Amino acid sequence: MFPKLWLPVMLVAVFAGVADAYDRPPPRENLIVSLDENADPTTPQQVHISLAGEARIRISWITDSHTPPMVYYGISQGKYDRSANGTVSSYEYLTYTSGEIHDVVIGPLDPSTMYYYCFALGSTQEYLFQTPPAQFPIKFAVSGDLGQTKWTKSTLEHISQSNYDVLLLPGDLSYADLLQPLWDSFGRLVEPQASQRPWMVTQGNHEVEKIPVVHQTPFTAYNARWHMPFEESGSISNLYYSFEVSGVHVIMLGSYTDFDPGSDQYQWLESDLKKVDRSKTPWLVVLVHAPWYNSNDAHQGERESVDMMESMEGLLYKAHVDAVFAGHVHAYERFNRVYNQEANDCGPMYITIGDGGNREGLASKYKEPQPTISVFREASFGHGEFEVVNASYALWSWHRNDDDESAQSDSVWIRSLASNHACNRLVI
Repeated sequence: MFPKLWLPVMLVAVFAGVADAYDRPPPRENLIVSLDENADPTTPQQVHISLAGEARIRISWITDSHTPPMVYYGISQGKYDRSANGTVSSYEYLTYTSGEIHDVVIGPLDPSTMYYYCFALGSTQEYLFQTPPAQFPIKFAVSGDLGQTKWTKSTLEHISQSNYDVLLLPGDLSYADLLQPLWDSFGRLVEPQASQRPWMVTQGNHEVEKIPVVHQTPFTAYNARWHMPFEESGSISNLYYSFEVSGVHVIMLGSYTDFDPGSDQYQWLESDLKKVDRSKTPWLVVLVHAPWYNSNDAHQGERESVDMMESMEGLLYKAHVDAVFAGHVHAYERFNRVYNQEANDCGPMYITIGDGGNREGLASKYKEPQPTISVFREASFGHGEFEVVNASYALWSWHRNDDDESAQSDSVWIRSLASNHACNRLVI
C-alpha cells in the first residue's frame, strides 16, 4: 500500500512542477448570504463546531434576540438524552452590535459517532455532527484565505465531498475587513459544513480589523465569534493554541501577535512542544498564516514571515515538526522538507494553501527560476487533504478548482519524522 522506495527527503511525489497550461480563472464577487427577513429573531444561525479538549466539542451559534445557551444532544435522531449549558456574549464595533453569540461545550463524546443536537426541545431544526476517530486513519481538509465568493462556494462543495474529519484553516476567514455584517454572511455560508465537522482556525491579517486613530481592539470579531481551545492548551490568547486529535498534535500560531523570543507566544510554543509525546501523537503539524517559505512575488519580505521564521524555525526543527501549512499568498506551493533555506531530511515540509476562494483573486506571478526546494507551485483556487493513514505515513493531496470541478493536481506520501530514527538522534 505504501511506497517502498524513498527519496532522500522521505517522500515520493506523484505529481511535480507546475501546470503552466492551466487557464487560471478570474476572481468572483462576494456572495452575500442574508437571513430571511421574516425569520424569527430567536432562530439559530451561523452554527459551527470546534474541538474543545479531550472528547469534547464546542458548539457556537448566533441569534438576533435572547435565547438560553443550551444544547440538547444524543446519538439518535430526535432523541436528546443529554444537555449542556454555556455562555452568551456579544460585541460592539463602531456602530455595529452583534447578535447574541452562544458557546456551549458538550461531552465527553464517543469517537467516530454521529450526534444529533438542537437548541430548544421541541424544535423542528435538528443538526448533526460526527466526532473524529480515536486513532488513525484521520483526514484533515486544509483551506486558507476562504472569503465568501462563488469560488469559496465551489471550494466548500469539494471539501464536503472529501469525507474529511476536521477542517484546518490557516487564517483569513470572512474578508469582512471592518464591514461586520460580512462576518454574519460568512457564518451563514459555511454553516452547512462547519456545523457537521469541527473547524479549527487561526487568524490572518484580515482578522486584525484595527482602525488607525480609532480605539478599537484588534481581532474583536474573530475572538468573539471563533472561540478556539486556547485555555485547554495552556495559552493565554485565542490567537495561538494547540490540540490533539487521533494521534496528531496540531499547533495554531499567530502571525499577527508578538512572536519574538521572550514573548508569551514564543514561551508558550516552547512549552507546548516539550509536552508532545510522539509515542502517543506521532504526527506534529503547525499552521501559521504568513508563509515562512514562499517563491511567489506576493508578500515577500514581510515581518510576519521573515522575523517570525527567524524567531521560531529552530523550535520547529528541533521538535521534528512534520508539516507547516500557511495561507496569505493566494496560490498553492509545496516545498521539500527544509530548514534554514536548504533541503533537510529532518525539517518540516512547508505548504502554502492560501487559495480557498477569496475576492482578491490569485497571486499568479512567481520568482524565476523556481527554487530547488520548491517542488510544485500553481496559482489556482482549491483545497488540500491531509490523510494520516497510520503512525508512519500520511498522504497529502491538493485539489484544484478546475471550472468548478475538483481535480487532484499534486500528491505526495509523507513519512512521519517520529519514525525516522536518524532525525530522532538529531540535537541542535
